[in-house]
Amino acid sequence: MKLLYHIGRYFLLLAKVFKRPEKHKIFFSNFLKEVNDLGINSLGIIFIISIFMGAVITLQTAYNIESPLVPDYLVGLTARDSMILEFSSTIVGLILAGKVGSNIASEIGAMRVTEQIDALEIMGINSASFLILPKITATMFINPFLNIISIFVGIIGGYLAVLLTGAVSAEQYIEGLHFAFIPFYITYSLIKTFIFAFIITSVSAYHGYYVVGGSLEVGKASTRAVVYSSILILLFNVILTQMLLA
Repeated sequence: MKLLYHIGRYFLLLAKVFKRPEKHKIFFSNFLKEVNDLGINSLGIIFIISIFMGAVITLQTAYNIESPLVPDYLVGLTARDSMILEFSSTIVGLILAGKVGSNIASEIGAMRVTEQIDALEIMGINSASFLILPKITATMFINPFLNIISIFVGIIGGYLAVLLTGAVSAEQYIEGLHFAFIPFYITYSLIKTFIFAFIITSVSAYHGYYVVGGSLEVGKASTRAVVYSSILILLFNVILTQMLLA
């Protein structure tokens, strides 16, 4: 019953969030701020993670190909498809759930316990829409771009790995990048990223918005936001894979 209670309250919060903003100029200003805070500021960690993921995938594939019947260009193909299908969407999504999700939950939770949200309500402002809608729209806008950057950087990481180690030749790696490319994989990856962005932001905002207590409860809400966002990302990863690739 407690699960149903939280699901119902989550959707009631979303109904408040997606009401028309009272002042579009303020909403657009908040949107741009959240694009920078939640998206652009995550570029560094995405760059570092992606380049090492691409390198590791490439090296592990190269070193585990033992049969002479398996062509070396499959190393590049594996690195490309692994980054597109899974790592740049799901793994990066899980990392952003930790970075962005905890940030959102703690920010909104702190506003709740310091009664700033109550002050907005007293002034007649829809606090849910004012605080949460710019965050949701900003992440759903910028995260697909971060996904494309992650794919590109991961492939570059694999290329640097083969140059530095000689596991396979650079020409074979590049041949694998071009071999049997399916454009829909990019669409699939972007769809997943778009939905994961909504999950991360809305679930984290929900846990922060309904914090009761003090700073200790804000910390607990931040932890719950990361855990539940990660679980939902993994669940929807399975669902979307079955729907889009089956």
